[in-house]
Amino acid sequence: MPTLDRQDDVFILDLGDTENRFHPDWLAAVGTALDEVEKADSPKALVTTATGKFYSNGLDLDWLGANGGEFQDYAIAVHALFARVLALPLPTVAALQGHTFAAGAMLSLAHDFRVMRSDRGFWCLPEVAISIPFTRAMSALIQSRLTPRAAHESMTTGRRYGGEEALAAGIVDHAVAEDAVLPTAVKIASTLAANAGDTLGTIKARMYAPALTLLRDGENPLG
Repeated sequence: MPTLDRQDDVFILDLGDTENRFHPDWLAAVGTALDEVEKADSPKALVTTATGKFYSNGLDLDWLGANGGEFQDYAIAVHALFARVLALPLPTVAALQGHTFAAGAMLSLAHDFRVMRSDRGFWCLPEVAISIPFTRAMSALIQSRLTPRAAHESMTTGRRYGGEEALAAGIVDHAVAEDAVLPTAVKIASTLAANAGDTLGTIKARMYAPALTLLRDGENPLG
């Protein structure tokens, strides 16, 4: 399960040591951690990472298979997490130490910056290959954070990007050696921690208003 630590002005949220899929309990734990981060005094910043082979493999399809009747509420909760991270009034950096797939990749895009391991691990939106179309809100999130070319390729082909490929496509901001992923993310976050506050929150809210409107549309999350 997710755990929260702090190094000076930087909160480090470890998403877990499994595939870190979006089980409802996992979503609740992440939400609790974000509550603590938001309540803390500034300066502050957030780095998310994980332990092991995966950053996150996205939606918990096993749970959904057993709880199909709750899909709409589940989609609302997932969209709410994306919206919350996208609009956080503090700098955010995703330290992608392992595979980052599907909704996990979308979560990484909700951060201000991404640092990825250069030698192993993939960033991928495989929805086209597994016959799960993006919701309008997910599409809006992806297209708000990637260039049109990168969004089109990643969404319509399901391409798996290694670190250097993701850097070249503008999906991540840095591709570094395994042992430099977290330190690089923490350094970026620490440098920007003084920016936390209402002004940054307002900038993000206005910059990503169309995507945030769709992500927060609880009445029609699957539209």
